[in-house]
Amino acid sequence: MKNLVLRTVTGVAFVAVMTACILYSPNTMWLLFLAITALTTWEFTGLVNKQPGVRVIRPMAVCAAVLLYTAFSYMECDLPESRLLLAPWLLCNILILAEELYLGHNKPLDSWAYAMMAQIYIAVPFTLLTVMDDRIYVMAIFLFLWCNDSGAYCTGSLIGRHKLCPRVSPGKTWEGSIGGCVLALACAAVMWHVSPAALTLPEWLGFALITVVAGTVGDLVESLFKRKLGIKDSGNILPGHGGMLDRFDSSLLAIPAVAAYLFLLETLWSLL
Repeated sequence: MKNLVLRTVTGVAFVAVMTACILYSPNTMWLLFLAITALTTWEFTGLVNKQPGVRVIRPMAVCAAVLLYTAFSYMECDLPESRLLLAPWLLCNILILAEELYLGHNKPLDSWAYAMMAQIYIAVPFTLLTVMDDRIYVMAIFLFLWCNDSGAYCTGSLIGRHKLCPRVSPGKTWEGSIGGCVLALACAAVMWHVSPAALTLPEWLGFALITVVAGTVGDLVESLFKRKLGIKDSGNILPGHGGMLDRFDSSLLAIPAVAAYLFLLETLWSLL
């Protein structure tokens, strides 16, 4: 009972902070995802460092991820100094490669790969949020993911029978996934009523479907990652919810998928 209360309080606070920062202003949203990028990268590199012979220099990896996020989000704003911000990011990556020449780690290739993966897997998705045309799209991604999680949990608990991916996540079922998808699609219909000028109803439904499918894959990818490391939670920064990766695993694949979808829509609109 105590754990349920803790989980509920943390969940409500998490949703409130996310919603407030995304909707209040572009600056608060930018700062929110800057912090999330740094914390998630720090957590990820700490987990991979538990493997024998792997030693990613965590401050350097976090610095590279933050510089990537900052440089490319500023480039989208077309500011004169935006290209200059690429210089420290490039230098940081050179240092990540060069440091292995002197540190003498047993698996330098693995350390390099994980340092670069942190940027691709974590920093790039959150950077893509800053280049979306409207913050309503950013809010929608998380609303659809939250609806999917809630719907999948409730439906799966009640009627879940057929395992979705038993090798990686025995608790997930096809019935739960379908229930989560239906709730996300219902939320998409609400979003269309709230913001009909942003997208048409079919476009909102496609948005939700892509978010749910990619988000589910993202959840399974992180489950495989944790299973291979032999851990249950990626961290404990969010009481009752685990770590940053546990909370944002779905979004790390959903965001790039949605970005590709929106870029495709923009291209089609320009041709019409």
